[in-house]
Amino acid sequence: MTSSKTSPALSRRRFLGAATAAGAGLAAAGSARAEAPKPDPLITDVQDWNRYLGEGVDKRPYGTPSRFEKHVVRRDVSWLTASPESSVNFTPLHELDGIITPSGLCFERHHGGIADIDPASHRLMIHGLVDKPLVFTMEDIKRMPRENRVHFLECAANSGMEWRGAQLNGCQFTHGMVHNVMYTGVPLRVLLAEAGLKPNAKWLMLEGADASGMNRSLPVEKALDDVLIAFAMNGEALRPEQGYPLRAVIPGWEGNLWVKWLRRIEVGDMPWQAREETSKYTDLLADGRSRRFTFFMDAKSVVTNPSPQAPLKHKGSNVLSGLAWSGRGTIKRVDVTLDGGRNWQHARIDGPVLEKSLTRFYVDFDWNGQPLLIQSRAMDSTGYVQPTKEELRKIRGTNSIYHNNGIQTWHVKANGETENVEIG
Repeated sequence: MTSSKTSPALSRRRFLGAATAAGAGLAAAGSARAEAPKPDPLITDVQDWNRYLGEGVDKRPYGTPSRFEKHVVRRDVSWLTASPESSVNFTPLHELDGIITPSGLCFERHHGGIADIDPASHRLMIHGLVDKPLVFTMEDIKRMPRENRVHFLECAANSGMEWRGAQLNGCQFTHGMVHNVMYTGVPLRVLLAEAGLKPNAKWLMLEGADASGMNRSLPVEKALDDVLIAFAMNGEALRPEQGYPLRAVIPGWEGNLWVKWLRRIEVGDMPWQAREETSKYTDLLADGRSRRFTFFMDAKSVVTNPSPQAPLKHKGSNVLSGLAWSGRGTIKRVDVTLDGGRNWQHARIDGPVLEKSLTRFYVDFDWNGQPLLIQSRAMDSTGYVQPTKEELRKIRGTNSIYHNNGIQTWHVKANGETENVEIG
């Protein structure tokens, strides 16, 4: 007995064939002189990747990006510092999407170059105002209760070149001292509980094992709250440039506190007034006074596409993309303007919205070739609204290079080229 029921696949094929025939008939009826479309050789010809066998599974034991993505790299600005061992490179924000930064693209900031440490020889010492001074091996730490958390890390000097006006042409250079990864580690409060804090313990001094002896003072309250002593990021061991084998993760606070290659924590009753919290990482005001211990990274955002390194290439439908973050909580809203602030619209926030993490936003828009002045403005869960650069300068002047979270402006020209500008 045969069935009269037609299979779905066969029905689709017949429908497509009928639609093609009908389309051809309409075209012929519409214009007897209409030329048939020319075949696209990228479709009709056999390509090399169809013709030859590719590499086997034994060729790349640690995976790498496609050779066609070799332009997606961290970049530095050679004139910023006297030496690359005490310098910075920048995350290519305009090349990324989502909220997780690939480990190989996380910006680097070093004060004495990358320490090359054998984890079997690494030790973490806790001493000072504690009941029991302790030394931990990496194996000791990995046997303790661990947590996984996604947080952004932002250098306090991110956007620092922009305090006195538009400088560097590309969001990689204006905002690229930030990245966002999943860290795995042990809460610092677990380690401190092992040592036991004395009643007069108020501050910790975190010290790295790099050649600079990088160190910073940290309030005990923060240490007991959400600080993580991390040995992994994005599911694998820390990269050497990110502090392998052990680093501090200080969520929401300036990156200089996130001591890499962490080897020592001293407990005391007052801050240490270290080099990186006196001569540097203080905010010099217009009247000559300095703000110090400005730990928090306030709400900030940037449009990554379009931007100077990612100009508009097509008229019609386009997608604006950007990132927002806050060291005081979560991002609640992002507004975007295409006309320099005359009209604002709510951006579409997509993906996870996490505490002290980068948040991705989008605006779908049509572009007909008109010039644009693009800005984004973030609001966090405390109600704080990202300020303009001019609002910041009225309070803090232009002497500082730290904690610049002012609104960024991109000028898109009629040909799609985009540049860093400021508007009054």
